[in-house]
Amino acid sequence: MKNSLNYAARNQALAAYDFGGEITDAIRFGSGHINETFNVSVLRDNNETKRFILQKINTNVFKNPGQVMDNIIGVTEYLKEKIKQRGGDPSRETLSVLRTKKGESFFKDSAGGCWRCYEYVEDTFSLDKVEVPDHFYQAAKSFGAFLYMLKDYDASSLYETIPRFHDTPHRYRSLRRAVIADKFDRVESAIDEIAFAARHKKDCSRLFDLQKAGELPCRVTHNDTKLNNILFDPQTGAGICIVDLDTIMPGLALFDYGDAVRFGASTALEDEPDLDKVHFDLNLYELYTKGYLEGTDGALTPLECECLPWGAKIMTLECGIRFLTDYLQGDTYFRTHYDDHNLVRARTQFKLVAEMEEHWEEMYEILHKYIG
Repeated sequence: MKNSLNYAARNQALAAYDFGGEITDAIRFGSGHINETFNVSVLRDNNETKRFILQKINTNVFKNPGQVMDNIIGVTEYLKEKIKQRGGDPSRETLSVLRTKKGESFFKDSAGGCWRCYEYVEDTFSLDKVEVPDHFYQAAKSFGAFLYMLKDYDASSLYETIPRFHDTPHRYRSLRRAVIADKFDRVESAIDEIAFAARHKKDCSRLFDLQKAGELPCRVTHNDTKLNNILFDPQTGAGICIVDLDTIMPGLALFDYGDAVRFGASTALEDEPDLDKVHFDLNLYELYTKGYLEGTDGALTPLECECLPWGAKIMTLECGIRFLTDYLQGDTYFRTHYDDHNLVRARTQFKLVAEMEEHWEEMYEILHKYIG
């Protein structure tokens, strides 16, 4: 029954859009943890096929999809103008939202599910793991350029689509509440991970305190800068389009930089169960740092630059805490495929934090090669 209801809701969503032709296929697509995604193929009158991305927004995570879409449309329309000004192709270099037949930014089905649609960016590829080091460098330049192009955008005009998303002290407090409640009797299986988080409690407030003091500027941030949120051009190898814009919000540049390093400078996927395969790669860290600073093109303040290693460490720590909290709370946020999936994810993140600490001086030596 559940599958038939999902199928019916998807068909309602498909009918809400004018795709300009006959729908020939709508198949599940991607590997995201949060939203349900479909690749829609449409046959046009000229016998050419055009594709679209149809997504069911996870309203358990994004409580107000209208605000999410307002953020996305505001930022992508702004980016289109910036891309035109520099002679780029806005249809490939940022996402294009397809409005419903009624002109709305998303569609609500009869069961209350919320759906949105993008034009598919053809002739691109994405990566779940760094395969060629240059891809990571190109991704860094793309995320850096994303920040640069939005440096004059009024971050205060954006909705906070997930309140306190990168409030790391709040994330730690949520973990402690989950430990005390132990609603799913999982604390005993995560004793070592809980202890690791507790030893790093003071680190959680470092960037947050600087932000509260006004020493780090508020910027438009992506907040999910994993490698697989970059579309690459197969001809040039350059990152050309940033996707998954649900968490566009006001924040710190260090959040975006740090999350990208967390994900991309690891030698393994974030759910690798064999921790012997999980290491922090200093060479990839250097590539990303170089590319990000090139992409931001002087937009970062001196203190932002000096805090970049802290961004990497704290975003990795925070992500591990989030995975661990979700595990203790019964896996309500991240999509899982087996019982201990979130615990495995937490372990990989904490392993990376530990290795960053081992190489802390080297991380700063690398940074100072590029900021003087």
